[in-house]
Amino acid sequence: MKLVVNTFVTLDGVMQAPGGPDEDRDGGFEFGGWSFLYGDDEMGSTVQESIERASAYLLGRRTYDIFAAYWPQATTDLEIANSFNSRPKYVVSNTLTDPTWEGTTVISGDAVAGVSRLKEQAGEELNVEGSAQLLQAIHPLVDEYRLWICPVYLGKGKRLFEDGAQASGLELVESRTNSKGAIYAIYRPTGRPETGSFGG
Repeated sequence: MKLVVNTFVTLDGVMQAPGGPDEDRDGGFEFGGWSFLYGDDEMGSTVQESIERASAYLLGRRTYDIFAAYWPQATTDLEIANSFNSRPKYVVSNTLTDPTWEGTTVISGDAVAGVSRLKEQAGEELNVEGSAQLLQAIHPLVDEYRLWICPVYLGKGKRLFEDGAQASGLELVESRTNSKGAIYAIYRPTGRPETGSFGG
């Protein structure tokens, strides 16, 4: 399966709590819900299409807990709810032992090894939703980033690429701008960045 990251990011790379004030207040984060002003029908349909395209979902523990508390009882966004509820979900955790969300498998131990094994399974896409902490461990395994880049910077918060992330160039596959000024960009890693000089 192709490992795909779907997320919202600010101009300074923050991906923490885009959806609501209480989504993730770790570190005293006070800007939860920062993506709200930039949503429109195009953003909604793009997010839905990507979620529905997935064969399975890969989640970190915090994101899993948020999703497991919401989607099984969701009364809106029923197409998305059906996708999440009916397809396999893999949560990377060394503390979760008895998941209650139907279709959930826990991956414990070495996250990179576990996710590498998942990628070898049959299927189209293994989609990572949110899960900032998990991403820091598995960036080298990612095949594609699908980002909604919102015109705001926050100066603090969990970032898509934290210090120490393995360096990589990226190829832009697709981009467009929605009616609220958010940029949708699809990137694929190209390996170690090349460097050079503009000097003579």
